[in-house]
Amino acid sequence: MKAEERWQARFRASRMTLPSWARQAPHRSIYRSNATGKWEVYAWDRVTGAVRQVTDRPKGTAYAALDPTGQWIYWFADTEGDEFGVWWRQPFTGGPDQEVAPGLPPGQPGGIVLSTTGVAAISWASEGTFRIHLGRAGEPFRQLYEHTEAAWVAAMSLDGSLIAINHGEYGDFRHPALRVVRPDGSVVGELHDGPGKGVTGLGFAPVPGDRRLLALHERRHRYEPLVWDPATGEQREIWLKDSGDLDAHWYDDGRALLILRDDRARSHLHRYDLAGGTLTSIETPHGVIDEAAPRPGGHVEYSWSSGSRPPVIRSTNGQVVVNPGGPAAPPSVPVEDLDVEGEGGRVHALISKPEHGLAPYPTVFLLHSGPTTHDRDSFSPTVAAWVDAGFAVVRVNYRGSTGYGTAWRDALHGDVGHIELADVAAVRQRVVERGIADPARLVLAGSAWGGYLTLLGLGTQPDLWAAGIAAAPIACHQTSYEDEVESLRAYHRALFGGSPDERPDRYAASSPITYVDRVSAPLLILAGENDTRCPFRQIEKYVAKLAEHGREHELYTYDAIRGSLVVSERIAQIALQLDFARKHVKSR
Repeated sequence: MKAEERWQARFRASRMTLPSWARQAPHRSIYRSNATGKWEVYAWDRVTGAVRQVTDRPKGTAYAALDPTGQWIYWFADTEGDEFGVWWRQPFTGGPDQEVAPGLPPGQPGGIVLSTTGVAAISWASEGTFRIHLGRAGEPFRQLYEHTEAAWVAAMSLDGSLIAINHGEYGDFRHPALRVVRPDGSVVGELHDGPGKGVTGLGFAPVPGDRRLLALHERRHRYEPLVWDPATGEQREIWLKDSGDLDAHWYDDGRALLILRDDRARSHLHRYDLAGGTLTSIETPHGVIDEAAPRPGGHVEYSWSSGSRPPVIRSTNGQVVVNPGGPAAPPSVPVEDLDVEGEGGRVHALISKPEHGLAPYPTVFLLHSGPTTHDRDSFSPTVAAWVDAGFAVVRVNYRGSTGYGTAWRDALHGDVGHIELADVAAVRQRVVERGIADPARLVLAGSAWGGYLTLLGLGTQPDLWAAGIAAAPIACHQTSYEDEVESLRAYHRALFGGSPDERPDRYAASSPITYVDRVSAPLLILAGENDTRCPFRQIEKYVAKLAEHGREHELYTYDAIRGSLVVSERIAQIALQLDFARKHVKSR
């Protein structure tokens, strides 16, 4: 297989999310798959083996849920991929679509939670306000919660008597408080641990009448599980020796927790028995688990991959749970670890080297989005495409990344953007010194927050990079704030300590447009014309400044925020990026 066919085959190979199942009908599951060339929702009956495609939308479907009885499948329908719309539902066995809350205006989705009684709670944002509405599908919904600071619905008890809400009312969206209310809005209990210590709700115990809520707290400056009864106030903290990024789920009987921990770009599964307080490791292959969930009977299903091996849905009982069908994605190269001492502490980076050619290689630094996420040793068709093209790929989990403790995640205060780029520069120096990367053939690239750092890096570190590729970037924080969705405005305020009117100097100092006159490397920008996360107007302003200063650049536009849900669009964008890099940085 030729290199071009090989990398495109990875994008075209069928992939799927971990099937989620109905609490009272475990044989009924839903998942999302790209089998048709777009990510859509599918229903799967585990008894009969029947699979049915539920959604078919031009730009794909990103959010879906199955109610606990297994009767209804819910999904969010936006307008042409702009993440602004309403919730719909359809019977599990098929039938006409039904708008869930026809009386509510469109908004940005903040989540949906469902009960066995047919009551749903929907959180959404619009026009500077965050709201949660409660009701039954097809009937009028009533407002349960409203605030100008970010909030989202986290969980609902099976019987619908308790609703958990995460909110930023105390001024810190990045470290939310957790409140439990009744359907009439009256408060049952609240957890607020103070500045810099968020409490995030995950789910109520899956047992009828059980009030216990599973959450994550940061009281020891790292994520750890917490079981809380909001009615009595009783709390049980579960101390974990190791730090990292965490997720947790109840086992079906409510007697144990499944803990999924990410540490240094790899995943680990554990079972915690509440009665005895014992933590037991669950053996899984070396790599990354994107999702995991216990099944009735005690075994665990999980979605696994590694840098060299494509994803598979496995079970701890030794079986492959389900196969997405079609040809498997071609494998890629394994990931290597690199630790570098930076000015803020040890920086962990991942390196993928081409199978052919000699070092030092032309190298692309792929900066992750977020900033509160992290690169991992998971299968990435994008990384593999660059490797097949003869480039080494370096991914840096700079300060601000998750997976290395909350102190590392929260280190961006005061000098946003420049802090991350200082870590990137330290890793750049090390890979050049070790003879991995050719200093004259270095590309800085990324999407979303990584695209923002790319633009900022080309302006503040012009001597370090031969070319830049920025997808869906922030080019001007102030203009972006004016046009972006409400949740990102809240995030901006939390990150910079206020709005642009309150902190104009911080917004300007961290904006790439401030340094556009210093850009010297050729630059490719990819942008969605109706992107509500990285709005197009601020990119237009930046591009106009590039042209004004005579800087070499190209602009590629598409018509949705979520082109990544459409396989052909992802292939077109990667092909464009590879061609741009080859034109400006000789590979092989």
